Amino acid sequence: MGLLEGVTRVLRPLEPLFLRLDRIAGGRLAGRRIELAQQPRTRRGFIGILWILAAEIVVGIAAVIIAIVLTVQGGPPQWAVWFRSIAVLAITATLLYFAWRASLGWYWAYSRLRLFSRIFPVVTLVIAAIPGLYPLWMTIEQIVFSLLLIGVGDILTGDVMRAAFPKPPRADSAPGPDAAPAADR
Repeated sequence: MGLLEGVTRVLRPLEPLFLRLDRIAGGRLAGRRIELAQQPRTRRGFIGILWILAAEIVVGIAAVIIAIVLTVQGGPPQWAVWFRSIAVLAITATLLYFAWRASLGWYWAYSRLRLFSRIFPVVTLVIAAIPGLYPLWMTIEQIVFSLLLIGVGDILTGDVMRAAFPKPPRADSAPGPDAAPAADR
């Protein structure tokens, strides 16, 4: 039994709760699920993503520990450091949830994870570039966070993942009542 299967087995009793969360997070695509059982390359991709996100959690916890140590040693508590540290842990936990649900074939989770893995690194690097907002160690932490998340985005936008999760047709792309039958076109 692999990592993904083990996590899924442990969390199976909570599946009704997860399906409710999926409905909220997934919107109109919450019910779209892809069968991934026969796609070992896709499964390996998700294992890689989960390891990268686990590294993100370690980076986030390290940032909180450094902030605590500096505060205990009498350093000035910076609201931006505390906010960033807590926000990164919350964001990473959310991304882990998305990655796990996407590994089960939920299209909405793949879509959200792909979107956020593109947006968060850009936002993080732009904020890190603001002079004086963060101490040097926090700026380095943000760069590491961004690089790891770019790795997630790279896996998600690869040919294997895009083939496994084809974009669903838009609801408004159906032919209208005035459209000619296919034989007449």
